[in-house]
Amino acid sequence: MVWTRATPRSSEASRRPSLSEPRWLIATWFGAGLLPVAPGSWGSAAALPFAWAIAAYGHPLLLIPAAAALFGLGWWAASGAVARAGEADPGTVVIDEVVGQWLTLALVPPGLGLYAAGFVLFRLLDVWKPWPVRAIDRGIGGGLGVMADDVAAAIIAAPLLFVLARLAEAN
Repeated sequence: MVWTRATPRSSEASRRPSLSEPRWLIATWFGAGLLPVAPGSWGSAAALPFAWAIAAYGHPLLLIPAAAALFGLGWWAASGAVARAGEADPGTVVIDEVVGQWLTLALVPPGLGLYAAGFVLFRLLDVWKPWPVRAIDRGIGGGLGVMADDVAAAIIAAPLLFVLARLAEAN
């Protein structure tokens, strides 16, 4: 996989994501990370229909192996994106948000309210980065680091969402 253009016009142009390159297509989750303002939120939002389909036509727990497979693919894509962009965690890379969002939703059935709550919980934890999310974010570099802190945020968000779902069910 070649990560530089044949004739880059500038160093910035050579780092710009191109959806014709498989790594950027995956890293940006089909271009969601290229949307303006809050690309991580766009990536999380773009993950929701896929999560719904996996959970509704299979089972919510299938989001765990789906996220694990996507984690490996995301690690590969994020590693290339980090190297090409020259940044520790390029904002356009949102495959990590997709993995985190899927893991957050794995313990609840698909539903508009639960998915909205899962979206908000995951985004808050991903942005706020409580311990250990912040420690992972600062301590692990490269594509693995890009992916790992979102998994940590999801590991916190998923049980919180599960408890919220059970409380809502009880009322």
